Amino acid sequence: MNGKVVTVRFTLSEGDVLTLSLSDTPSENIEKVDIPLDIIYEDEDILVVNKPFGMPTHPSQGHHDDTLANAVMYRYRNTDFTFRAITRLDGDTTGIVLIARNALSAQRLSDALKNGEIVKEYAAVVCGIPVYKSGVIDAPIARCEDSIIKRKISPEGKRAITRYELDFSRKDGLYSLVKAFPITGRTHQIRLHLSHIDLPLYGDFLYGKALDNVRAYLHCKSITITHPMTGERLTFEAPLPDDIKEIMQI
Repeated sequence: MNGKVVTVRFTLSEGDVLTLSLSDTPSENIEKVDIPLDIIYEDEDILVVNKPFGMPTHPSQGHHDDTLANAVMYRYRNTDFTFRAITRLDGDTTGIVLIARNALSAQRLSDALKNGEIVKEYAAVVCGIPVYKSGVIDAPIARCEDSIIKRKISPEGKRAITRYELDFSRKDGLYSLVKAFPITGRTHQIRLHLSHIDLPLYGDFLYGKALDNVRAYLHCKSITITHPMTGERLTFEAPLPDDIKEIMQI
């Protein structure tokens, strides 16, 4: 208070300046690596980045120093920063990742995500043309017993809901660009759900047809949140990457 440390018993008076410091414990197990970041928005409480193809969100086996976490830890290397990704993307998926810059923001954003208050829109390149221009896929998802990463549609799985809309199709009908809005957040939800209605993602080696040197064309295009501190409703957007523009002939 007024530049001095006080206890909660201190009585404030008109004109006093109160500063709150949200201390944190740095993520010691994540190496700080100087990797460029495409920053969409940044303030004291949140960081919004456009993640490129081939960059995992978190370190894992075989990816210890080339992840988004490594890059963000380096950016905040002079502070006590804990990496907390509120939204996560697979390594091959591009687009927006929302990161909390302190524990309070992380808690509020995590609660908002669980309550369905964070709206995400994905752009997906699918093979063929949808039978219906829009729809809702409500199909439970479970882990495949013989794989550590693959999922399946199963009545024994957890409920998963995805809303989709056709953006446009190529003139030759080979591929369509679909807007996908995940209502729930299951692993591989959009990829599996679109494959379930015979619209596999182009290049999806798990739920479609694997192609050499081609990723599954999925991009988190926008995210709408309520700011954890100000309460302002904000929407952030990331442009379509070049590979999606190229195949859709945009």
